[in-house]
Amino acid sequence: AGGLVMLASVIGLYAVSADAGHPTYLLSELASMEIGGNLGRWLMLGFLFAFIVKAPMVPVHTWLPDAAENSTPGTATLLVGILDKIGTFGMIKFCLGLFGEASHWVANFMMILAVISVIWGALAAIASTNMMRLVAYTSVSHFGLIVLGIYAFTTPSLTGSVFYMLNHGFSTAALFLVVGFLINRRGTADIAAFGGVQKVAPVVAGVLMVSGLASLSLPGMSSFVSEFMVLAGSWANNPYMTLAAILGMVLSAVYILKLYQRSMTGPIRDEVAEAFEGNDLNWLEKLVVVPIIGFLLFFGFVPNPAIKLVEPTAVAAMQSVGVSDPEPQVEGVQP
Repeated sequence: AGGLVMLASVIGLYAVSADAGHPTYLLSELASMEIGGNLGRWLMLGFLFAFIVKAPMVPVHTWLPDAAENSTPGTATLLVGILDKIGTFGMIKFCLGLFGEASHWVANFMMILAVISVIWGALAAIASTNMMRLVAYTSVSHFGLIVLGIYAFTTPSLTGSVFYMLNHGFSTAALFLVVGFLINRRGTADIAAFGGVQKVAPVVAGVLMVSGLASLSLPGMSSFVSEFMVLAGSWANNPYMTLAAILGMVLSAVYILKLYQRSMTGPIRDEVAEAFEGNDLNWLEKLVVVPIIGFLLFFGFVPNPAIKLVEPTAVAAMQSVGVSDPEPQVEGVQP
């Protein structure tokens, strides 16, 4: 459905360029055209709706948990860790890049929708009893924060959002992979079917803990840097929305600790011991997850190379929208 709506906007863009005497689909040429007013807003909304579905955001997010639950962990890793970034990438590249005035017009609505996604995704993750659905709902919450940074329209928030896309890909991949290792051994994704795993498979438990801490953006993880940039940048333009988003970030600790506590700690049942005893991570599984965890730790302590890499994208997006960073305010000092 989202793709069909976007197709209509693509055709509309071509018609606008043809009417100007230069029919084209090239982004570089379309970006140089001034497409404002109601026409620009309607065309932008076609793109935006498709990207909201793809990201996904509340209320068109329901396909993601279902898709994750019915996919293999590897497929879910590809879907959520990589392909869903097309939604937020498209918002920056197409909505902000082609429709600056219209993007500014829709910014407040998008920030409200982003905060709703942050909180709703976190609450749904807390209520989940299936590991795959829980991880999928965490992504709904995280994508809300990414979108908040995009439409806050500050260089730090946009830079943080782009960096967050990268970090989310790695942290979510780590979570889906370790959940896949657990399901492969136990034969189910039901959280209640586990318990006490850390007693017989400490490496699996350790990987789940580190992956979870990256998902909740613990200081020292690369996701903390990007999340802090989004919140700090958003605060400058809309502190109330930022405070609401912080509530969702607090809730992230609840669903991660719930997952770990119910699956890894407590008494161990005979069937769990049978599934995991002598069946900790093998060398191939370690080979897959160790580089991901290494990335999360390295850029948590040395984020500057990644920030410098993505910052030009944020600067270009700010120029497309035609806004500048707010002046710093110091109490008692007149600007």
